[in-house]
Amino acid sequence: MASTTTGVELVTVARDGATDSPVPSPPAEPALLLGDASPNTDGPRPSLSRFRTVVIVFQLSLVNFMNSTVAGLVTVGLPAISADVHLPEKLALWPASVTNLATASTLMIAGAASDVIGPRVVDIVGCFLVGAATLAGAASRTGEQLVGMRALQGIALSLHFASSVGVLTSSLPASKARNLAFACLGLSQPMGFSFGLVIGGVLVDTTGWRTGWWISGSVILALSLVGMWALPSHRKNRSVVQVLQECWDKVDWVGAGLASAFMALSSYLLAVLSSDPRRIREAGSILILCLAVAAVPAFAYWVHYRVQVNKPALIPNSLWRNKAFSTICATVTLSFAVLVSMELFASLFFQEIQHLSALQASVRILPSLVVGTLLNLGTGLLVHRIPALWLVSISSLLCAGAPLLMAVIQPQWTYWANAFFAQLLQPISGDVLFTVGLIIISETFPEDKQSLAGAVFNTASQFGSALGLAVMQIVSALVKQAEERKAGVSEDDALFAGYKASFWTMFLLMMLCILLCVVGLRGAGRVGVKRD
Repeated sequence: MASTTTGVELVTVARDGATDSPVPSPPAEPALLLGDASPNTDGPRPSLSRFRTVVIVFQLSLVNFMNSTVAGLVTVGLPAISADVHLPEKLALWPASVTNLATASTLMIAGAASDVIGPRVVDIVGCFLVGAATLAGAASRTGEQLVGMRALQGIALSLHFASSVGVLTSSLPASKARNLAFACLGLSQPMGFSFGLVIGGVLVDTTGWRTGWWISGSVILALSLVGMWALPSHRKNRSVVQVLQECWDKVDWVGAGLASAFMALSSYLLAVLSSDPRRIREAGSILILCLAVAAVPAFAYWVHYRVQVNKPALIPNSLWRNKAFSTICATVTLSFAVLVSMELFASLFFQEIQHLSALQASVRILPSLVVGTLLNLGTGLLVHRIPALWLVSISSLLCAGAPLLMAVIQPQWTYWANAFFAQLLQPISGDVLFTVGLIIISETFPEDKQSLAGAVFNTASQFGSALGLAVMQIVSALVKQAEERKAGVSEDDALFAGYKASFWTMFLLMMLCILLCVVGLRGAGRVGVKRD
């Protein structure tokens, strides 16, 4: 099948792990379990009606929306939830953080397995488990039960995140329609979180925190049934034995395990240090740090060995020599670190410094939701017309204005002086990068590795979120402690100084993001160009 050049320096991954040059389409493989499979470059994509295509995008995006709604419900309702289920103090923040930790730790395994088992089956199973775990969380009577269900949600969500990219790329060719579908996946997450923040404040004070969970879990379960009808199947059935054998032969389990171990250890360490930076001196923290650092060269050596013996490698080392791919992974990490941190620290500024209610703070954050919605849709429609360098660098430059405005703000200033414009600029980089980054990463991987491509992208964004929150909370805590030791400094002033230091740190991260864009995406050209 001939295709036009996208302008991005692409490096494809052959089945033996080599990545020096694009490879020809692989021969057709045996059928998959339950009539599903990963995309096949030899055969034509299934002929889908426009209605069914819309349903597919709607189903995948709405699952994201409802799951993010639960995250918003947890954030705003955590005090009420903790009191209701008698959450132990040592687990106080785990209902909010354990889901991201579990998702980040299992994404690579989920993506690799989904490409062999098939994105349709994996997504349906993932959606069903997310819905079931949400309902079980609503029924929890103890803090331990709730944390366990939130962890199961995270694991199930990794199945959905990874496979949803495989579903879209197998259903839609590289085109404006696929770009718009990617944009909808990105749009649904911040919209759902903001919706959860607003509706959660209402539900906690009226019917209780469990109501939102019951509704969200039921909707996600219903969407898993919709997926059974809507998500396309590509090949004939295989036996369970054949599926298990291919999973053993084609999945780099050791590589996926090392990548997952690094994510789990580093994310856990960041979560621990964000609550108390002094815990880095503890023997357990030092051991976790050493194991996480050791996992990186171990992973590099292992995938090099797999390539040498002509076996599938999860992410061959040569892939990182693709400047567009490595740059996007780095910029997605930095951009999401700033995006998530801005959401949290702007809300804290409104509540802790300006002493506004949670509902008033939520209303002040809504402009970023409106901008994010327009940006995601606009990027999906225009990404194939504008070079990636200009899209990413300009959006990053504009986004850098958000933390800069918050870094120079004063508590007595009105919302319309700085904070309003900061909210308008805040989502620009992350929302543009979601679409551009997902397109570049999906085009870097071959057609039969699209779920893994989705896993790589989501791992970068999840790790960026964890890294950003940890770094900003550590910076804020250290500066606050230093200010408190000065004579005549009030608690509010010390807290405000910590927040300002975090905003300056976010600004510096966005400057680094811009520098990486200029260096790494030079000559990248346009992405998401329709292939004939």
